Amino acid sequence: MNTTTQDTVHRTPAVAEHATLRGFDYVLPVPTDERQRLARGWLWLSLLALIGSGVFSILLVLARTPGVNRLLPGVDFFRIALVVHVDLSVLVWFVAVAGLLWSINGARAGLRWGWGALVLAGAGTTLMSLAAFIAPGEAIMANYIPMLDSPLFITGTLVLGSGVLLLVLRAMLGAPKVGLQIDGAGALHFGINAAAVATAVALMAFVWSYVVLTQDLVGKAYYEILFWGGGHALQFTWTLLMLVGWLWLASICGARLPISPRLTVLMFVLALASVFVTPYAYLAYDVATVEHRNLHTWAMRLGGGIAIAPIALAVVTGLWSARGGDASTRPLRAALVSSMALFAAGGLIGAMINGSNVKIPAHYHGCIVGVTLAFMGLVYHLLPRLGYGAVRGRMATLQPYLYGAGQLLHIIGLVWSGGYGVQRKVAGSEQVLRSTAEVFGMGLMGLGGLVAIIGGLLFVLVVIRAMRQPAGAAGVVTS
Repeated sequence: MNTTTQDTVHRTPAVAEHATLRGFDYVLPVPTDERQRLARGWLWLSLLALIGSGVFSILLVLARTPGVNRLLPGVDFFRIALVVHVDLSVLVWFVAVAGLLWSINGARAGLRWGWGALVLAGAGTTLMSLAAFIAPGEAIMANYIPMLDSPLFITGTLVLGSGVLLLVLRAMLGAPKVGLQIDGAGALHFGINAAAVATAVALMAFVWSYVVLTQDLVGKAYYEILFWGGGHALQFTWTLLMLVGWLWLASICGARLPISPRLTVLMFVLALASVFVTPYAYLAYDVATVEHRNLHTWAMRLGGGIAIAPIALAVVTGLWSARGGDASTRPLRAALVSSMALFAAGGLIGAMINGSNVKIPAHYHGCIVGVTLAFMGLVYHLLPRLGYGAVRGRMATLQPYLYGAGQLLHIIGLVWSGGYGVQRKVAGSEQVLRSTAEVFGMGLMGLGGLVAIIGGLLFVLVVIRAMRQPAGAAGVVTS
């Protein structure tokens, strides 16, 4: 069992010895050198991204809630807010948490690269956020990375991308080696390393699309094709890191998982192998063809679906047989359970999609929020390991359930409305809500969104409160 002191204080020796016969433990040690400081920097960027996205999400929900949306400036306002909200809450937040994990996972070498990546990512995020108020341009609802077609926003996106490139290079060059004798920690190392490789493939796809794209395309058509291949590859990054989070959080909560580290690595390999369909898609088909698009979608369904199921089943089984845990693990368990529930809901909704309507955002909201909740749980766990206070109390335990429940109501409302054909990426009168049932569905969406916003704000409050506590507070061992 490869754990550090702080990760074993929740189990008595008797429980740990008995559990060894029933399953496997997945826990990573956290360094206490300069890598810890770098991880703290990425933590701050992730928190600031969530705060910014929360501000824009309030405007988003109001712009789509029947009755209330009449008081807002109009559809253009909704679209600009949507672009910035999505990029902060999905792209920057996910990149920052990935940076945190790659910082504690990698070797000490290349720390200057890590700090340079953080500075670039922070600068790019700032420029993208300011563009919404200074020079927003046209809001383009492209999949994966929506854009504001303005020089300032494009510059910010390129600066952020440069930071991600530097971050991934350091993560790959400093990746810890995983030998043939793989334990739980080794499996997690491999999963985090695999996520870095997937991100490198995604960056390659973005550049490849830019080079081969015809200059005749403009607006949404251009950005849709530009980001399609790399966007699909990025989904493997987030899924791999979410699975690492599920395994890690389950072990911290006392679960012994009935899946061996070698089988876990095999699942990670399967997901990673599917990523390499990406360069094949570029070699086999023109980027503007349907065949190119469909091949990316097929690879994501194959690699992601098959890799997720065994790990999810093992985590559910381990949690079912584990004890309830103490006060320090309840917030982690709440985040883990909520993450798995939302991700499963998003997957089920994905199988129900037919046509272009609000069922599509319901699907990806479920999956994205599943990843977000897993990352929230990891942040809760890592706070005392990064020199901050521990997360405890009713608010910390309530927050994942509240955020998850709000998002569940949000996507149920979208699915309800999608059944009536309500279109996606529209607001106000463009929604064309013709019946009471359609209004009810979108109203439920608005209510769920507001509840989720409260849950997101609680996360920020819980984390800030923990950051203000001295290291080792609440009796948690941090050495």
